[in-house]
Amino acid sequence: MSLAKTPAPPYLAVIFTSARTEGDRGYEAMAERMVALAEGQPGFLGMDSVRGEVGVGITVAYFRDEAAIAQWRAHPEHRVAQREGRETWYADYEVRVARVERAYGKER
Repeated sequence: MSLAKTPAPPYLAVIFTSARTEGDRGYEAMAERMVALAEGQPGFLGMDSVRGEVGVGITVAYFRDEAAIAQWRAHPEHRVAQREGRETWYADYEVRVARVERAYGKER
């Protein structure tokens, strides 16, 4: 796994924190589809995601601007995944949107 390679700030981060329900019930297939779909969205800059053994996960998706986030949020296939998440896959979740003002990391 590699970390998202984002451009110089500013840009936006959509932080999705979730607690999964038991069992897969199509989750992995849908998650893979959503990653592939997001990667093709205009204004999508990258993603970092991790899920712990107890089912708590954090996904941070980076977008150029609010319009790109709105377009992703409204995508028909993403809407289906959102509904299925609420009804089947997530015991709890939070979505937070933040503006990235600074970004730095290990020198390469």
